[in-house]
Amino acid sequence: MNDTITLIFKALPFILQGTFVTLKIVAGALLVGFICGLALAVGQVYGRPFLSGSVAFYVWFFRGLPNLVLLFLFYYGLFPLMGLDVSAFFIAVTALGLRSSAYQSQLFRGCIQSLGEGQMMAARSLGMTRPQAVWNIILPQALRISLPGWSNEYPILLTDSAVTYAIGVMEILTRGNLVVSRTYQPMPIYMTCALIFIIMNYGGMKMLHLLERRLQIPGFGRGEH
Repeated sequence: MNDTITLIFKALPFILQGTFVTLKIVAGALLVGFICGLALAVGQVYGRPFLSGSVAFYVWFFRGLPNLVLLFLFYYGLFPLMGLDVSAFFIAVTALGLRSSAYQSQLFRGCIQSLGEGQMMAARSLGMTRPQAVWNIILPQALRISLPGWSNEYPILLTDSAVTYAIGVMEILTRGNLVVSRTYQPMPIYMTCALIFIIMNYGGMKMLHLLERRLQIPGFGRGEH
């Protein structure tokens, strides 16, 4: 028992360094997913049929492939074919972010459509152009409505980030695997990694729930947590 505790305490600083990498992956993928997902949602709702169909195909493609397959496609295929020498971290953020954008786009699309055409018609009657109405009237409301659902992307990306060990990103699980390869004691190390993920998940969701309460629209809130 004492040997196990000693092992954990010795390995913990090395493993904890991976938490910063993991958090940067999650934050980067969330940002990529948000920007791309919002643009895709607007294009799908207000774009011409060709644009809407292209967005639907994009969503179908990225939601239909496992994260690991996407990582390998980007790491061994797309970027090398383009002659780009980028880091595994960049590829991880890009692949996870684009996949997340497919899910986020459908969340934003549903929230935009839930507002109905009345608000667009009212904005147009006040002299706004269609883009102005979308930017100033529709999106501010849709984003606030979408926050409870959008916050679920955080734990999803947090757990998905673990697969980036397959391309050598030095996140939590990669560092845990390195410790196991030296000590041959997988259970205490992987339990430590699991505990770190649980703490990060709990802390992140708590902060997002506080943000939800602050920004929720009366009648659309998800209630107390």
